[in-house]
This record gives sequence, C-alpha cells and structure tokens, in this order.
Amino acid sequence: MSGTCINETGALDPPADNPQSHSIYIATGAEARWNFAKNWAKTWYKEDADLKDAAGKYAFQRLRQTWFTPKIDPKFKVQADDKFYAIGSCFARGIEKALIKRKICVESAAPEFARLKPVNKEQSGIGFTNKYNTYSMLNELRWALDPTAVFPVESIAQVTDALWLDPHTNPTLELAGFEETLQRRRLMQTVTQRIRDCRVVIVTLGLVEVWRDLQADVYLNHNPGLLLLKNQSKRYEFHLTNFAQNWQNLQEIHALLSRFGHSDVQIVATVSPVPLLSTFSTMDVVVANTYAKSLLRAVAQQWAAAHDNVDYFPSYEIVQNSDRAATWETDLRHVKGPGADHIMELFLKSYLA
Repeated sequence: MSGTCINETGALDPPADNPQSHSIYIATGAEARWNFAKNWAKTWYKEDADLKDAAGKYAFQRLRQTWFTPKIDPKFKVQADDKFYAIGSCFARGIEKALIKRKICVESAAPEFARLKPVNKEQSGIGFTNKYNTYSMLNELRWALDPTAVFPVESIAQVTDALWLDPHTNPTLELAGFEETLQRRRLMQTVTQRIRDCRVVIVTLGLVEVWRDLQADVYLNHNPGLLLLKNQSKRYEFHLTNFAQNWQNLQEIHALLSRFGHSDVQIVATVSPVPLLSTFSTMDVVVANTYAKSLLRAVAQQWAAAHDNVDYFPSYEIVQNSDRAATWETDLRHVKGPGADHIMELFLKSYLA
C-alpha cells in the first residue's frame, strides 16, 4: 500500500489506494433518477400504505413479517453442479448444511472432520474448521495454497506435559498430544486445499477481536485459553482490529484465490449474525458486538464494490430484521434451523441459474 502524503496545507492526504479515500459507488444525476424509478424497495414508509399488507413493498410492511426478505440483485449466477466452499465462522457451517440438504457439493464439509470426537457431544467435529477472523482465514488459505508459505509449528502451544493446542483451529476437539495435533493440522490443510476446485466460495465474516502470538509472530483463530494466558501471559496480546486491517486481509484473500483458486471463482461475502459470546475489550459485550458487526458489514460492502467476482449477500440483515422469536434460539446467539433455511432459499433463488 502506498504511503501517506502531506499536502500544501500540511494535512495528511490518504493513500490513493486507501479504500476510505473514495466513494464505493458514484452515479450521474440521470442514473440516480433511474435508480429511484426502478428500485421497488427504495422507500421505508408511506403514510397511506396498508400497515398489514403482507405483500407490501415498503420497508415498514416487510419488516413486520416473520421473515424479512430483502431486495437482492446478484452480480453473477452459479450452477447446481458447481462445487462450493464455505470459510468463516460457525454460521458458515449452517450454510453448508443447507446446501448439502439440496444435494449441492460442499467441499468444506469434509467427512474426515465429522469422524473427529468433539468435547461437547452435541456438536460435530466439523466445527473444527471454523475461522472467526480475517487473519485466520488468510492464514489458513496461505498455508494451504501458497507453496512459499510455511505453517509456524512453533505457534502450537504446550498446555500441559502431555497436551498441546493448535490455536489456528477451533477448540471443538479435546486437546491432544503433539503428534495428534500435527496430524489434525495436516488434515486441515488437506481439506482447505480443496478450495482450488471450487467455483463458489462463501466467506462469512465473524469477529474483529484477534489474538497475536508474539513468540511465533502470527495472529490466531481464537484466544489461547485462560491457562496459557496465565502461564505465558507475555507471549500473547489482544488486538481490537480496525477497518484497514480487515480490508487488507480480504484483499490478500482475493489475490490468493485469484492466483491459486478456480479460474472462474465467484465469491459471496456474508456477515455472521451470531453475536460475540464475550469480549476481551473494556466495552459492554453488546456495544463490542455492534462495533464488530458494523465494521465487518462495511468492509464486506467495500470488498464487493472493488471486485466484479465478489458479491455481498445480506444474511446478516435477514436475521436481524426477522421476528426475534422465530429467528433465535433461547441464547439469542444461534439462528434456528428455519431461519437458515429461509436464508438459503433466498440465496439459491437469487444466485442459482
């Protein structure tokens, strides 16, 4: 990225390629008028509109339905026989399940992971693949796709005399010995390499709170755990990341997929509606969650605007604007099955050719 310059007034000019230095969309007056005339979903409220009209076009009518259905204009179409790969937070696993139910090939839902035994018997070993932040997504793709990128074995941390932790995975599974931990790591990279053959990649953004291993000089997928933070407190530091950091990571992810992925790769960016379980910042967890989702929602839009083969799908808005009782489990964190089904029905209706 080019450096910042000082202009004649002494103020700092943003770099020319800074994503915050220009608008993501510009229309002439005529084009804006055309948008206004053709966009049926442009208006929130009209005084004489029927409040109870279930088929109403105004936002205040649509937001009163059990399931919110936004206007969606996909950039591209996908085929039922395309291979899909979902990378990101636990919401990506819900997307995988919905696609598999429709007999669509999803390479990220590897049967090898399903055989692994998780700590919580109600979960699946597939949760082992969750990637919660843009650093961990980028790392996993680099290590799997770029032959010059080497996984930092020194970042695997010894927790007890016999147990080790790979902080680049999800702590779904019980801790294991060093060799077993390395075997899981090799399996992770083998599965991630399958993204090369996938025309459709779904990237679900989840968190902006990130941990860095100072000893190995690498960002992690999740916090190291209270025991490591207690016993090796100087090794790890907490980062509340910003827009520019996440933007840069997404740009590098796009470059990796363009170089090593499918020749016609199409990327769908989503933001996970699942809120933070807890925060390591000084903020109220609700405030911290709002910051995270707002940032990720904005950077997803910026990313889609920058590339013809990246599109934003509003799963976050669908969940947030649907009836709470129908959408959320009792923890108000996880989306119920019918909610995920509604999202995927809209996705397939919009994108499937």
